Amino acid sequence: MSVEVLQHRALAGAAHGFLGRRGGVSGGIHAGLNVGWGSEDDPGATAQNRALAVSAVLPGAALVCTYQTHSSDVVTVTAPWPEAERPPADALVTDRPGVVLGILTADCAPVLFHDARAGVIGAAHAGWKGAFHGVTDATVAAMEALGARRQDIAAVVGPCIAQKSYEVDDTFERRFVEADPANTGFFRAGRARHAWFDLEGYVAARLRAAGVGTIGLLGQDTYSQPDRFFSFRRATHHGEPGYGREISLIGLKVCVPHASVPNSGT
Repeated sequence: MSVEVLQHRALAGAAHGFLGRRGGVSGGIHAGLNVGWGSEDDPGATAQNRALAVSAVLPGAALVCTYQTHSSDVVTVTAPWPEAERPPADALVTDRPGVVLGILTADCAPVLFHDARAGVIGAAHAGWKGAFHGVTDATVAAMEALGARRQDIAAVVGPCIAQKSYEVDDTFERRFVEADPANTGFFRAGRARHAWFDLEGYVAARLRAAGVGTIGLLGQDTYSQPDRFFSFRRATHHGEPGYGREISLIGLKVCVPHASVPNSGT
């Protein structure tokens, strides 16, 4: 099976893709395109899957990832770093061609950013904690430091756990509502002392409030599509001993100048 690459027209000017589990060489509970080093998969298979992912989006580019910690920290990429030296952060930005920014998820929301006018890209890992503490806001600010303008930025929220699959307790809900009463709109009542949380909608609202010019949603639920996506919550509910991770990628296309045609003299 070939690697499945989901794209959005808002990011058409950049090489990008939201990848799930289809394709890849891993087996067992990690079957497919598992890219997570921490998943207890065969490291050789994980490395091969990462190479397949990059080749499907921007062949020849250097993959740059962080050690994700559910923070709002952002790093600016000026050159690739060794995988063993990846910094702790949950978002990356760059204006350098030849690298592809990678975000790993398994229910959290991956967000890819592009300012085509400025030639600046970004990628963020927006789980509930990172989203709540402003990881997307911080990504936009870091892109602005490279010359982007938030009204020119397009941002797309990729596959993540949908509201219908994301039950939370009242303590979780209270945290959001106390921060902003308008956040009640992202919760749907459930059984006693529980509700259903709209992570995708919340992330989109944060992007809108930050002044991002174009916002897109893929509307793909990681939990309810086991043949397409890995899901931490689904693996937990099924009592599985581990789970895979999918990757979302974005890079700047390298423009190759046309070869000059010598004057024939005629």
